[in-house]
Amino acid sequence: MSAVPPQRPRWGLARRLLSRLPRPSLSLRLRLLGWALLLVAIASLASVAVVRQVLLNELDRRVTADLAQEVGEFRLLADGRDPATGQPFGEDLAAIIDTYLSRNEPREGEAVLVFVDGALYGATPDPPPPLTDPELVASWTSLTTSQYGGTERTPAGPVRWLAVPLTAGDAAVGHLVVAQFTAGELAVVDRAVRLMVLASLLVIAVVAAGGYLAMGRALQPLRAVTETARTIEQTDLSRRIEVSGSDEVARLARTFNAMVARLERAFAEQRQFLSLVGHELRTPLTIVRGHLEVMGDDPADRRETVALVTDELDRMNRMVNDLLLLARAEQPDFLQLTEVDVAAMVSDVYAKAAPLGVRDWRLGPVEPVTLRADRQRLEQALMQLVQNAVQYTDEGDAITLSARSVNGEAYLAVRDTGIGIDPADLPRLTERFWRAAGSRQRVDGTGLGLAIVNAIAQAHQGRLTIDSQPGAGSTFTLVIPLGGGARRESDRDEPGADRRG
Repeated sequence: MSAVPPQRPRWGLARRLLSRLPRPSLSLRLRLLGWALLLVAIASLASVAVVRQVLLNELDRRVTADLAQEVGEFRLLADGRDPATGQPFGEDLAAIIDTYLSRNEPREGEAVLVFVDGALYGATPDPPPPLTDPELVASWTSLTTSQYGGTERTPAGPVRWLAVPLTAGDAAVGHLVVAQFTAGELAVVDRAVRLMVLASLLVIAVVAAGGYLAMGRALQPLRAVTETARTIEQTDLSRRIEVSGSDEVARLARTFNAMVARLERAFAEQRQFLSLVGHELRTPLTIVRGHLEVMGDDPADRRETVALVTDELDRMNRMVNDLLLLARAEQPDFLQLTEVDVAAMVSDVYAKAAPLGVRDWRLGPVEPVTLRADRQRLEQALMQLVQNAVQYTDEGDAITLSARSVNGEAYLAVRDTGIGIDPADLPRLTERFWRAAGSRQRVDGTGLGLAIVNAIAQAHQGRLTIDSQPGAGSTFTLVIPLGGGARRESDRDEPGADRRG
């Protein structure tokens, strides 16, 4: 016996087919306008419902007060005097009823009926047939206490009533019934509600038209961002968005402009960097190739060529390592932050620096400061500054290391009494591969040393400063916040003051 495969529900197939249909893609302008209109519609509907309920409650309160007023007037008359005789009515119920009905002027939709011994004795002119219904009359004439009736639905419209027994001694001898038909008042309420609905529709239409125009104007910067982003290319990042105002869209446009500006600077620096790298690496490669091409078979010549080639390759290796370090300085994991004892770190650098050259090494004032930083990177930066000072000082010149704290920042300084720096060279000291004219005559560096120092300072959200006079020496200072912390992505490179590289 073969098994019958289960039948899948048809609605599952329909749902899959519907899911494959393309969904309409509405613009942000229309979506925002739709949400605004939905909120306005909900608020208008709620307002209409609240106002309608308030009007109905007020109508109910007024009808109840009118019914009670009619009964009060009847009781006041019963306690008074008969105008025909001038004597109190007393127990003369017929005289009271006749006088009351003759003087009563019912309001529109109001009816008064008086029953004596279960039968209709008198009423205001032409009471509607629903009020003389035997079943309803029987319920009224059986009451022993006053009773308000709820809203009754009748062919003549909704009606509210108040039935009060009329007593002589302890016995009920009759009943007074006051009824109020509320169709007219309800019609007034309905007209008011319809007017509110029409006014709400008009408000929604005005909001739709005004909102569409206002949102289009408010979202104009977004369209400008889109158009600018479409036209921006890697080779042209100079376009910007015109921004006015201070709202969220304006802030977005300013943020976009700032991002494009950073990209423009980054691409410009990249092009310059690649150009410099190509220039700096081409020279040692040309030297290596030239010597290898002319190398002869003489052993001494080969040894000399191998030594020269090895030296050039070592310089290229050092340059590549420095470039990799500068590239890593932009990464978030460049720093390993710990609590650093500045005095102990400066003492270690001082001990390591002494063998670098015969100089008048001095350890200046070192305050007991603790900061949150990457100790290895700070030592690397200080050692580069120390080595830089050794290269641009002569034997016997003084090199002083010091540390102090001012206004929540640590100042780590290396001061020398060397040749100093030409003021014209100061703006370019942190540029990669750039070396001052005097420095080229003293050392053969890569031009990346102080760029690395500046990158380490900026990674700590700090800076590198310099105070120098030609012939009088220089002071390089790493300024690091005591709180430390890695550089945020939004932080911008600050132009440092650096020197010979």
